[in-house]
Amino acid sequence: MKAPRPPRLSMLDLAPIVAGGDAAQALRHSAELARHVEHLGYTRFWVAEHHNMAGIASSATAVLIGHVAAQTRTIRVGSGGIMLPNHAPLVVAEQFGTLATLFPGRIDLGLGRAPGTDPLTARALRRDRFAGEDFPQQVAELRGYLAPAAAGQQVQAIPGAGTEVPVWLLGSSLFGAQLAAQLGLPFAFAAHFAPAQLEEALRLYRHQFQPSAVLSEPYAMACIPVLAASSDEKARRLATTPYQKFLNLIRGDRRPLPPPVDSMDGLWSPREEFAVRRDWLGEFVCGGPETVQAGLQSLLDRTGVDEIMLSVDCHHFPDRLRACEIVADILPTLRTAGAIPAAAL
Repeated sequence: MKAPRPPRLSMLDLAPIVAGGDAAQALRHSAELARHVEHLGYTRFWVAEHHNMAGIASSATAVLIGHVAAQTRTIRVGSGGIMLPNHAPLVVAEQFGTLATLFPGRIDLGLGRAPGTDPLTARALRRDRFAGEDFPQQVAELRGYLAPAAAGQQVQAIPGAGTEVPVWLLGSSLFGAQLAAQLGLPFAFAAHFAPAQLEEALRLYRHQFQPSAVLSEPYAMACIPVLAASSDEKARRLATTPYQKFLNLIRGDRRPLPPPVDSMDGLWSPREEFAVRRDWLGEFVCGGPETVQAGLQSLLDRTGVDEIMLSVDCHHFPDRLRACEIVADILPTLRTAGAIPAAAL
């Protein structure tokens, strides 16, 4: 039985475009947020690939990772994730091999198999309606390009070969957990928008885990929505921004991130409220410092994850910065029985 210890703390960023703002502002804020959480001691800063969404500016994910890494010094920067079926594995290996060459020891490569967009845009990206069905083979091909080149290997990623960029598998269902376990890779669950199978996926990952050259034991992260503020009352008001965000997604409306409102009454139906609160934000931790501390500790008690990654949706950027500060202050009080962190991660 491992002694409880504080978990690692990390940040997921979608470069949100807020109502009244634009993509240029969103990208500036991404770099500023990364510098802020680096100063606070966060372990990693990941950006996620999404396409054709008016409220998200992280579509050119590798480019944004380079931008953020160039403006930080120590924090690990990576993808949460690259949607691999949208890309040729060789291209991803070249991009992340270049990033790892520019920023040695600081780049993570999180991989997912979802399109990160709607079906029409997915077809424009993938050109093949069967893309994603060979995801395990794509992962193997990509990892091969990042490994040291074999004698006689005719196709190489340059830069890329030999960089051995740490690969994570991401998931919002059981598939990613099973593949990560089979390959002996670290696993991150996307509970910030698909919480339903979090605990089952983690159990499956740990039960089926096969030790590898990368990990001797499982290493799991949960990405969850968090909104911390000075008081429960203030946090509840700020929470109307993510409530509206997911309500709009349910309705097929991809508008920029809306400002908070005094009340959601009249903005959603009872059925929509239930769907937002349960299906999208079932792991939402929201409140003042004491409430957030209790919520995060409850998550750790239920899941034993080694690392928590925050997804923080705030319309007003200073509120986002403050939320990250509050969670950093809480971190020393938290305890998880997860694995001892691996140096390579």
